[in-house]
Amino acid sequence: MKIICIGRNYIDHAKELNNPVPSEPVFFMKPETALLKNNRDFFYPGFSNDIHHEVELVVRINKIGVHIQEKFAHTYYDEIGLGIDFTARDLQAKQKKKGLPWEIAKAFDYSAPISKFISKTELGDLNHLQLSLKKNGNLVQNGSTADMIFSIDKIIAYVSQYVSFKIGDLIYTGTPAGVGPVKIGDQLTGYIDDREMFSFKIK
Repeated sequence: MKIICIGRNYIDHAKELNNPVPSEPVFFMKPETALLKNNRDFFYPGFSNDIHHEVELVVRINKIGVHIQEKFAHTYYDEIGLGIDFTARDLQAKQKKKGLPWEIAKAFDYSAPISKFISKTELGDLNHLQLSLKKNGNLVQNGSTADMIFSIDKIIAYVSQYVSFKIGDLIYTGTPAGVGPVKIGDQLTGYIDDREMFSFKIK
């Protein structure tokens, strides 16, 4: 399986990082070794001093597909989860400055915590879901899928023109504004609407 991450998919987040708002989806990948499941602790890596949280709605692909038309994209997933795209912001800045790829800042081990998955039928309108993140009980990120630049179905249709989907592939659909650093001792708790999806510690 693979993890496909969509960048800059909320206007306010693109602005907070001084990035241009994209005219088409921007995506990169993480390996399976990036997954962190079952609310296990995240251990702060020694290679970075500036790890940031980015909470994201996650879609799990349920069948093989390529060159998917947007009108059929909804048939390629039936479960939704919540995850974090951890980013080593200091390493990312160095790579950007050199004009180099920044997988080193995104694809490291356990950089993609993931929640349990629930049926999308339980969530109602996927275009109006609230996703939020609390750090030590304080709200730090809060956004709505209504504010996504590219919807889930548009993302699937676009990415599938370049990369084939397989069963179990995950799509991290982008983060709202409010990203920021984590430190050892922090507790991160993520929600879809008022449903707690994950809660784990930074160690």
